[in-house]
Amino acid sequence: MASAWKGTKHKAGGIRFRPESHEGAANHVHFEEKLHDSVVMVTQEEDGSFLVKVGFLKISHKYEITFLLPAAHSLGQGPCSIPLPSPYLKVIEIAPVPEGHRMKCEYIAHKEGVIREELMISSEVKGNTSAKVTLHARVLDRIHGTPMLLEGVRCIGSELEYDSEQSDWQGFD
Repeated sequence: MASAWKGTKHKAGGIRFRPESHEGAANHVHFEEKLHDSVVMVTQEEDGSFLVKVGFLKISHKYEITFLLPAAHSLGQGPCSIPLPSPYLKVIEIAPVPEGHRMKCEYIAHKEGVIREELMISSEVKGNTSAKVTLHARVLDRIHGTPMLLEGVRCIGSELEYDSEQSDWQGFD
């Protein structure tokens, strides 16, 4: 019986490392004091609205999201939220700080995929002055584990009620 490999040559494989030009230089890794990927990011759009990127969340969980809204001269000293019909996002607190306003919201991750939830804030002092704030997140389904939350995002509960009949765990009889 003839071998299918007859006539082929095996080549020795290997990994080649580049020689180090400076002693120990390749062994050092430097990180910034605070990585941008680990905190809630707030950017102001050209139209004056704000985009708040909160990272990955998990379906059917409730989160407290705290972020800094940069000083917007148009909002003045007393901004407040305008009630919107979203039952999943609500503003808990808007507090003035030297850099702008610290906002605290609660959000229930109610659907999977990329979500964009909007809220409006308005000035109590200045008449028709308002700004739109859009929360942007990626909501994972139940089977993809628990995401690492960004600084400023805190899980405060699960809205999911587990049914013991649907559980994979079977007790001892």
